[in-house]
Amino acid sequence: MSVFKSTLYALILFSPSLYAQEVSKDTITSYQLETAKVSGYFTEQPLLTTPGSVSIVGQKAILSQNGATLLPSLNTVPGLRMEERSPGSYRLALRGSLIRSPFGIRNVKIYVDEFPITDAGGNTYLNLIDPASISQIEVLKGPDGSIFGPNSGGVLMIKPNGFQHNPLSKTSLNLAGGSYGFAQQQLSILQQINQKYQFSIDQSFTRSDGYRENSALNKKTIQTAHLWNYHPQASLKVFALYSDLNYQTPGGLTLEQYQENPRMARPATPATPSAKQQKAAIDNKTFFGGISHKINISNKLSNTTTIFGSSSKIENPFISNYEYRDEQNLGYRSYFSYESQDQLNWQLQIGTEGQKGWYDIANYDNKNGVSTDPQAEDKLENWQNFYFVRGKIILAEKLTVEGALGLNQNQIAYRQVYPQTSQQKERISFGTTWMPKFAASYLLTPKLAIRGSISSGFSAPTIAEVRSSDNIINTALKPESGYNKEIGLRWEWMNRRFITDISYYQYKMNNAIIRQLNANAVEYYQNAGKVNQSGIESSIMGYIIKPSSESFVQALYINSSVTYNHYRFKDYEVGNNNYDNNKLTAVPDWIIVHALNLDLAHQLNLNLQHNYTSKIPLNDANTAFADSYHLVQAKIQWGVKFSTKFMANVYLGVDNLLNEKYSLGNDINAFGNRYYNAAPTRNFFAGLKLSY
Repeated sequence: MSVFKSTLYALILFSPSLYAQEVSKDTITSYQLETAKVSGYFTEQPLLTTPGSVSIVGQKAILSQNGATLLPSLNTVPGLRMEERSPGSYRLALRGSLIRSPFGIRNVKIYVDEFPITDAGGNTYLNLIDPASISQIEVLKGPDGSIFGPNSGGVLMIKPNGFQHNPLSKTSLNLAGGSYGFAQQQLSILQQINQKYQFSIDQSFTRSDGYRENSALNKKTIQTAHLWNYHPQASLKVFALYSDLNYQTPGGLTLEQYQENPRMARPATPATPSAKQQKAAIDNKTFFGGISHKINISNKLSNTTTIFGSSSKIENPFISNYEYRDEQNLGYRSYFSYESQDQLNWQLQIGTEGQKGWYDIANYDNKNGVSTDPQAEDKLENWQNFYFVRGKIILAEKLTVEGALGLNQNQIAYRQVYPQTSQQKERISFGTTWMPKFAASYLLTPKLAIRGSISSGFSAPTIAEVRSSDNIINTALKPESGYNKEIGLRWEWMNRRFITDISYYQYKMNNAIIRQLNANAVEYYQNAGKVNQSGIESSIMGYIIKPSSESFVQALYINSSVTYNHYRFKDYEVGNNNYDNNKLTAVPDWIIVHALNLDLAHQLNLNLQHNYTSKIPLNDANTAFADSYHLVQAKIQWGVKFSTKFMANVYLGVDNLLNEKYSLGNDINAFGNRYYNAAPTRNFFAGLKLSY
């Protein structure tokens, strides 16, 4: 087995250079990659000259492996790391760590088109969205509070089905099943009724028994998007999503338990019951909806105004309590955009975005998965408003300069309902913060661009951190803030058959928010002085073998990325312990990902992906580390055309091909050293997709 692993590692790690040596001069013709466009910064612009670090993940990449999860596709993006402690339990970090994410997402702002799905409290339920309902994801890396509000890691712009330009009407049904009771059904309908109106409906059902005890998943979603160009100068977008998500949480294991039986859930101790006994799980029923209107006031001036809202009912039986959360959010986003159409190519945007959230959080004793006596109840409200202005100018068709300035305001009001009822609301204000950004890109040659930027990051404590599992309102938490400096290079070479991107950044964060556990193993949060985050991100993508229908091997596409993180604590003390210069918890030094897509004759296709992640510090003291691992995933599919419109795809996939023993989603600073959440060993899935 060791020889097999070594050979496969070598093939995967060095395949780009090996294939490049085999490509003869005759095959290097003018086949070009599709010109990538970035739309996250208000107007479409070529990726080559975009001053920021941006990665684009298309639907083909999203569905290249198991269509039930976004992990394989998002983890191909350098600087982005996604984990899944058990089916449905996502964590995501973009140029940052996962120490703020016991579950959910922090430090990253996420939009679905014009609709922010990051709520007023700072949390994002990305696990509510079905991957098949997404047409594209733009990843805008680095803090961008100037135009997107509080974030210190970056922004994800999700493009749902239904908002594409000039789409082809299509209906598809996907049926899949696999190891550990996995079953999935996905239905997608995209219809262009006429030149003015189009819509999509995406419905899914996913279930799994899970690899570990008490890790079952049951998820049902329905999503719809509508685009109505009701006037030559105006259009209307409507987006709605309902998700009913239930997933069990098995809990972390000690190293001894992980080695003895990685499939067990957290066992009982003399002081606490087991995760299975307490029926530890999260049940989340959420509706999100919004409407967005764009009008061209003139041929240069336009306005886009969006209103949106969400409602979430969440139950979370846990080891120490049973929590109920009722979360309501309302928000708006509106901006004017002016684009010149003369020789001086410039544009200007000015706008505002705001949200208010209402959170009713109650905790009860948990007796074998049944809530009993009350422990605590609080009502909280969160206001988040920011105003922004952005300008961009292109000089001599070579130099692109952007400048932006945002003004952010955040505050939280809270009132205790139990054990004592307070009529008076208390307030926590995070002040008024200016968030500037300056970025530039210069074309050294028509296909080679250098870029640089300086931007501010700001991330206020979330509701889940101010009122964490210890049921105490933490008024001492301060926002994270800092400045990011970055330089990068993009190169489209061999006549755009390949694109290379490399960037180096330094982000010095003040008041980093760190998850801790008290003596009763209940989480709370505190500020940790400073964190110095430096990193290098590089990627290469392109066709080793250009597309051709005349040979058996019709195309070979690669997408390889390397991420190096040099993240260190500064001025960080907990009690008598000094953690200065320690590695930042939960951040691996190296992540290397290679993805290969091989097209063969007779509609055969092979997707192969390899992820190497170096060892990960599990606590602030750096006394425990998760081992490095190699994760290999593969999917082969065969397409059959029954007519020009009707097609079937049969596919078979394998996850963890090398049968690695690893933990994909560790519990950080865990009480009792219960760090490990074992990922599944080698497992399989298969399915049939019908498209018309």
